Amino acid sequence: MTSIDHANLSRLDLNLLVAFDALLTERSVTRAAARVGLGQSAMSHNLGRLRVLFGDELLTRGADGMRPTPRALELADPVRVTLAQIQAAVLQREAFDPSTAERTFRIGLADSIEVAIIPGLLARLRQAAPSVSLRLRSINRFTILEELDTGKLDLGIGVFDHGQLHHKRRPLYKESFLCLFNSALLNFSTPISLEDYLSVPHVLASLTDDAHGAVDEALAKLKLKRTIALTTPGFLAVPFVVRQAPLMTTMPSRLARYFAEAFGLATSPAPIDLPSFAISLLWHGSFDHDPGHVWLRQTVSAVASEVASRL
Repeated sequence: MTSIDHANLSRLDLNLLVAFDALLTERSVTRAAARVGLGQSAMSHNLGRLRVLFGDELLTRGADGMRPTPRALELADPVRVTLAQIQAAVLQREAFDPSTAERTFRIGLADSIEVAIIPGLLARLRQAAPSVSLRLRSINRFTILEELDTGKLDLGIGVFDHGQLHHKRRPLYKESFLCLFNSALLNFSTPISLEDYLSVPHVLASLTDDAHGAVDEALAKLKLKRTIALTTPGFLAVPFVVRQAPLMTTMPSRLARYFAEAFGLATSPAPIDLPSFAISLLWHGSFDHDPGHVWLRQTVSAVASEVASRL
């Protein structure tokens, strides 16, 4: 265990670390002061002391507000994790009672997962935790880490294949792909053939502008290519499109089955090998021992187990 340098550490005001975390979260002296409950001049004074303490500007002014320096970004997570540990050890938070708790959780997830998870989660919350509310945000794997690190989100649910040591992950269930189409407009027998699959234009749900997804990568290995008629950032409009137009789409299997039942559409396995993928929880390590956060993760996991049991 690392020994404590009591003489030097005693010169550090813990409130400066609290101010540092607020400044990095808000990227504004005014908002950080309001977050901590100080006046703006007092927070400005704390920023000056922090700059002396760390020998770095920490925050510099830019056209879009205050920007953290590389040194500040390097310090951000160790400071936040340390403060969370002190809070858990010293303040001794009361146990979280979902039946009486009044708390709002911010969850980032894609719309395909929202359809699968949120109805069951809300049903549980209304029964077990009637004063707990959710604020959902559409996110993607390119921005989720920053939003967790800056405190904009409490939890992410999705396909996450990257992260740092302070990002905690819990697998929920495996997912695969299915094709979805209107059999009245596309008279294909199922399972559809590769020839049929490539004979019609496709709808692709993608957050990028290159109209390229897992299907296109698999086709490229076969030196084949499909025609993309439409790209859209989410899945929720897709069944409305394929119900009225002679198009094909390939989407997560559970969502495809739901849409097929709700919209009278047909499903089929894809005629190419597509990889399965894992849906996981992702959160910042500073929430590891937060009783409310622990309860939320356990509840989401229970709902996900029910989702996984439905083929």
